[in-house]
Amino acid sequence: MTHKAHRILLAVAVTVLIALCVSAGLTYWLTGPALQCDQPSTGPAAPGWSARSVVSGNRERCYFLYAPPQYDPTQETPVVFSFHGFLSNPNSHSLITGWHELADEEGFLVIYPQGAGFPQRWNAGQSWGAPDVDDVQFFADMLDDLSARAAVDLTRVYVNGFSNGGGMTVRIGCKAAGQVAAIGSVAGAVVSMGDCAPSRPVPAIAFHGTSDPLVNYAGGYMGEQIPQSVAELADAPTYFLGAEEWTAAWAKHNGCNATPETIPIRGDVRGLRYTGCLQGASVVLYTIEDGGHTWPGGTPIPFMGKTSRQLDATKEMWRFFRAHSLDD
Repeated sequence: MTHKAHRILLAVAVTVLIALCVSAGLTYWLTGPALQCDQPSTGPAAPGWSARSVVSGNRERCYFLYAPPQYDPTQETPVVFSFHGFLSNPNSHSLITGWHELADEEGFLVIYPQGAGFPQRWNAGQSWGAPDVDDVQFFADMLDDLSARAAVDLTRVYVNGFSNGGGMTVRIGCKAAGQVAAIGSVAGAVVSMGDCAPSRPVPAIAFHGTSDPLVNYAGGYMGEQIPQSVAELADAPTYFLGAEEWTAAWAKHNGCNATPETIPIRGDVRGLRYTGCLQGASVVLYTIEDGGHTWPGGTPIPFMGKTSRQLDATKEMWRFFRAHSLDD
């Protein structure tokens, strides 16, 4: 081999090694514990990003707080909690959903909580979460901690999530209805509604793709995109309720009319709206034809199917949220 060829080969090898290191680092940044949580902020909320730490269930937990540029600590402000999916973290979830970008326009606070265990996940029911972790209590502890650091409008606390985070959102709606003005779920991995008994009607909005390869739209066993070995490591459930099934059950809890209204089709999106509900707590389901395990209008997720561009789930959810408060 000539000296020139050797140098070329060495350069190629170094380039590949750097690419692998960058890829590994990016994967960890998107799926592992957020590095920002190692040095959390302790002061009052201020415009911009901060990682926050709170003790919940005798363990230190982390969440990201985003306050928009116009945040005024003398004015009570609505807050949106958004829970990431299985094998994810606040960094990747913020990129997928863009809640903080909408907060810049609309002036609300955003909380991106971090799950527990390995892989990181939420205790959305049936041993889905890390051992001895109560994530409903974590939600309550985050809200208490945030209320001590920021001017929070406690009548306008909204919760949403993606996949396992969507299932966690439903669980919070079931168990902490008195603290939540409305909930939202995208591709929600809802394990069960058997023990769901909200203390009040909670408005709900959901989005789900008919070709979701992981959480079947019609309900059933988990897809193969998460290897069985990973599912077993997380002690994850393998059977989820269908999107229409759990939203109909939620509408029944809310005392809505049994037959929903049809929302006109927009491109690849169709919808159902349950009305006549107690305290105006309507329930809406948007169905994405051929949609994957993705966030409509958000950043596409590799290998998880189509991401609809006919609907922005973040903006649509906020329109739904801001119409509801605990004062209603």
